[in-house]
Amino acid sequence: MSFPDVPDLGEEWSLAERDRETLFALPTSSVRGYTVIYEDEPLREAITRTVSGAGDQPWRFLFATRLEFVPPLAPGIGPASMYPTVLSEARRSFADDLRERGFADVERGRGERMRTHAGNRARLTKYTARFPVGFADEPIPVEAWLAVFVVGSEFRLAGGAFPTSLPIDVEVDRSRYRSELIDLIRRVD
Repeated sequence: MSFPDVPDLGEEWSLAERDRETLFALPTSSVRGYTVIYEDEPLREAITRTVSGAGDQPWRFLFATRLEFVPPLAPGIGPASMYPTVLSEARRSFADDLRERGFADVERGRGERMRTHAGNRARLTKYTARFPVGFADEPIPVEAWLAVFVVGSEFRLAGGAFPTSLPIDVEVDRSRYRSELIDLIRRVD
């Protein structure tokens, strides 16, 4: 099994992490994820220049995960039959991952449907959170998105998060960040 591909990322994104781990267990199998995480390096650098030591935070990131069932799904059991379970587990795991990265007050918001650039149907879910930092009196508001979709006979998870404002002199364009993140999610293969 290989890692997912995110074509045409642009210059501001750099690979931050590659990971293979068991994400969750089902009654008849476990689900292994092959994940790549990209970060917005220029935003990290701008924040670090403005506030010394603040760059070690997950400021703006994108991830893509290819799922593998171990053992493989039995013949005749396709992704459609597993979709509700994978969607539910992915939503729960994404919220837990945000909390593990230091985000607080993680709340799941609205969901919607979309199509990837390859034409696959995806379920997109919005999350909001707050990120406590030492250089601000209040936690920084964050918006996050998660998409779950099928490519061929395999599941993909893709998503990310970004600050919606910063209490320092670093420009944050919430609308641009949102549209870029959704566009990158659509490109995951």
